[in-house]
Amino acid sequence: MDVRTDTEYTKPIPQPDASEAPFWRGAAEGELRIQQCDQCGHIQHYPRKICTQCGAEPNWTTASGRGTVYTFTVIRQFGMPPFREELPYVVAMIELDEGVRMLANITDVEPDDVHIGMAVEAYAVMAEEGVGIPYWRPASTG
Repeated sequence: MDVRTDTEYTKPIPQPDASEAPFWRGAAEGELRIQQCDQCGHIQHYPRKICTQCGAEPNWTTASGRGTVYTFTVIRQFGMPPFREELPYVVAMIELDEGVRMLANITDVEPDDVHIGMAVEAYAVMAEEGVGIPYWRPASTG
């Protein structure tokens, strides 16, 4: 997963607790991390302290960074900075190839060209040292 360090991040920065810090740190390091349970094999996202299947403590694994648009909406009006400078923008539920879903923005495409089933790939923007923000863009065909 590419990490963009040349983009100034002006939105609120996540303040992760211990159970979710590896997700944000992974994005800063170029990895899209999700949790997987060693006991039962269950994969989950968003980060939690326990496996939602069996109650064991999950570990982290690196996802492929590829997925498809499960559903989305186009935000066309929002008066608060810094979001208003990005209007219109796409907020989507991405179904990762690994089977879990992740909420994020889709960029690098006209909002009206986004569609359910669209193949996408992850990249990250460095928000601050050790915190990367995952975004999604249309998947490259090469």
